[in-house]
Amino acid sequence: MVVYKKTPMDHVFTLINTLLMIFLMIITLYPFLYVLFASLSDPNEFIAHSGTLLYPLSPNLDSYWAVLNNPNILIGYKNTIFIVVVGTGINLLMTCVGAYFLSRTGPMLKKPIMILITVTMFVDGGMIPNYLLVRDLGMYDTLWALIIPGAISTYNMIIMRTMFQSIPASLEESARIDGAGEWTILFKLILPLSIPTIAVIGLFYAVGHWNSWFSANIYLRDKNKFPLQLILRDIVVESEVDDMTIGAAFGNSYAMSFTIKYATVIVATVPILILYPWIQKYFVKGVMIGSLKG
Repeated sequence: MVVYKKTPMDHVFTLINTLLMIFLMIITLYPFLYVLFASLSDPNEFIAHSGTLLYPLSPNLDSYWAVLNNPNILIGYKNTIFIVVVGTGINLLMTCVGAYFLSRTGPMLKKPIMILITVTMFVDGGMIPNYLLVRDLGMYDTLWALIIPGAISTYNMIIMRTMFQSIPASLEESARIDGAGEWTILFKLILPLSIPTIAVIGLFYAVGHWNSWFSANIYLRDKNKFPLQLILRDIVVESEVDDMTIGAAFGNSYAMSFTIKYATVIVATVPILILYPWIQKYFVKGVMIGSLKG
């Protein structure tokens, strides 16, 4: 057994690397902590405070009560959960089926089809043709306008295709000998062996749906169909907080509007953050697949 003895320069490198990582962690984490502390602070004390914020000022949950009592937030949650669940399910189904077809060795015209699919990563019709297409398909002002047009990501499909190609062909041949068809091979053989990649790509799709607001801003007009992020935009950017401050015993409504905005950001962000610890163990194995085999 070879024992490597560290030199003084190795210790210096380790120290500098550790300090750099701590610094990067702090500058990455602090903005979120600032928003969290501001949302828990007393509105009047927060508005009078300047500079860094290292703890909540006179902690209370008044801002959160105002946010959670806003019916638009609950409507936004309902619509967003529908978009995330249904949209991610459709995304994964389309991605897996497309990747399975492109990973097989037998289909005709596979290479031309792959080229056409890849071109879509670099060429796009633009916002106006997409808008006209959604309108003519009857999806305008429906939640399907936020799901169907983006049903598949070329980049994610290529990653999934690479994962499918890495599965030994002998397994598929054994399944065919036993009488398995294409759908059986895909759902009972290929997909169970691709769980890490599916989990990571599913998370990418889910986060994309959760954070999306621009498409909703274009295609939706009925506020009862607005997703959470569009409601968040109206509150934070357009300052639509009057309904949450007028008539409430929160004191200074102007000061309250600031902490309400921060509380809304936390309410809209925390649920999707909870998913990351559950998916983290799949990240390295799932994402690196695409860089190991072309």
